[in-house]
Amino acid sequence: MTAPAAGAVASTDPAPSLRSAVVDEPTPALKRPARAGPDALWQFTAWAMSLTDLSPASRRAYENGAKSFFTWAERGGTVGPEQVTRLVLRRYLAYMATRRYARQSVAQRASALRRYFRWLRRNGTLASDPTVGLAARTGDGRLPRVLSRGDLEIILDRPPIRATEVAPEVRLRDDAVLELLYGSGLRVSELCGMSMEDLDLKGRWATVWGKGSKQRRVPISAPSAGAVEAWVRSGRALMAGPGSPKDALFLNSRGARLGPRDVRRILDRRALSPTHPHALRHSFATHMLDGGADLRVVQELLGHASVKTTQVYTHVSKERLLSVYETSHPRA
Repeated sequence: MTAPAAGAVASTDPAPSLRSAVVDEPTPALKRPARAGPDALWQFTAWAMSLTDLSPASRRAYENGAKSFFTWAERGGTVGPEQVTRLVLRRYLAYMATRRYARQSVAQRASALRRYFRWLRRNGTLASDPTVGLAARTGDGRLPRVLSRGDLEIILDRPPIRATEVAPEVRLRDDAVLELLYGSGLRVSELCGMSMEDLDLKGRWATVWGKGSKQRRVPISAPSAGAVEAWVRSGRALMAGPGSPKDALFLNSRGARLGPRDVRRILDRRALSPTHPHALRHSFATHMLDGGADLRVVQELLGHASVKTTQVYTHVSKERLLSVYETSHPRA
């Protein structure tokens, strides 16, 4: 064994290999435990598959509302439905109120949670339902916008120049779409989902599929029947392409089935001020009641499950009546 050289100081460092290992080894990063997915704790997918009676839009809203609650609950330490109490749910509603969520959004999420926890109670996951008696204020207190006769005349009969600078087949389609929306009080989703076989132009009836896949028959006005007949006879074939759905009543510029955004663009061309397509449905209902139609008849035509939903239009009619009185009576 060779002795150290004279004057050398014996090293106290560890062996080079060991020292290198100690110095170069990275400090392990602290990782947060991965958040469990909604299926692991909340049975989300199984519940979502049970929403078969809802329209696609309502189903998406319920699913998104439930997921938002799961995220909020887990941030507060509530892990899984078994730990959700009535107090937790009330705190969630209060949280949404302080964040200035629209009352309609709060009510919709509360409805989704009631549906979710009832489902858990039925399948035996929970012994009791924490949403029993849970209430959220519905709606936002605003009355639906109703178009004046002048607005409707412009939209349906005297469109602005920008609406006339389109191909003839587009004009035919636009006329038919708007006449049907107002003439029969259809939802945009109902109109977009219509097929050729859903129409009886001779008898002036249409079959539509409403919310919850509920089918109903609605009458078609004479202007609607004429506009749809002109579109089918002279316009549809010009907008159809090789991949166009053969059964779709209305097509967009790409030859695909007309969608809600396409309808919004049609109305943007026709209306003088920003107008939502649903305003045509509101106007249909209000004008029917103004003309003396029975509330139950209007409920049936609109496809409302409850007459309470239709009653909002009676308030609109009363306000319109009061407005006419105040502006017309000399001593009002």
